[in-house]
Amino acid sequence: MKILIVEDNQRLRRSMLEYTRAEGCVADSASDGEEGLYKAMNWDYDLILLDVMMPKIDGWEMLRQIREQKDTPVILVTARDQIDDRVRGLDDGADDYLVKPFEMRELMARIRANLRRVENSPKPCLKAGDIVVNTVKRQAYFKDESVELTAREYTLLEMFMYKQNEVLSREYIYDHLFDESDETVSNMLEVYVYKLRSKFGKDSIQTRRGLGYVFMPDS
Repeated sequence: MKILIVEDNQRLRRSMLEYTRAEGCVADSASDGEEGLYKAMNWDYDLILLDVMMPKIDGWEMLRQIREQKDTPVILVTARDQIDDRVRGLDDGADDYLVKPFEMRELMARIRANLRRVENSPKPCLKAGDIVVNTVKRQAYFKDESVELTAREYTLLEMFMYKQNEVLSREYIYDHLFDESDETVSNMLEVYVYKLRSKFGKDSIQTRRGLGYVFMPDS
């Protein structure tokens, strides 16, 4: 999953980046509403974590402009804990509302829950042929045996599980597998595809020359 964290508190923003990346997210960040709005409008994110009280453009205005063009899930993350603020946020188009201070584990649980709703998969387990992925435990199984995956391998597998039998372009995969801190990614996609094929079957991921890859675990 690729997320955008818009938070002006440097220490909290860094903590959210480190934690979500450690949990396998591809995470970009912005320190004010103007930068956040630019990234939200020009890149495709699976979810946005949005502070309300920010310089240049506040979260309310940023949310309003995002909703004019995109339906990306947005979780408001703010110290404003009054009922009126929560109601305003949800009525203005936010998908969830998390009050500061919060535990990082709860933040990740809310991220996973909102993404499951978007993907129409209310259960935490995804199944495809002999492959099962528990999105809460971030554990994969093949023919009832657990499979060890790196964080990046897991992210790619989960992406394929959500998009079974769909051709995913290289550009789409790169955008959702690598964040803005990655410097050298030129040939890394082939490496991760090779690793998944070696663990789940060489025919589970098929190459569509000139188009991208398609995940077909039943083939």
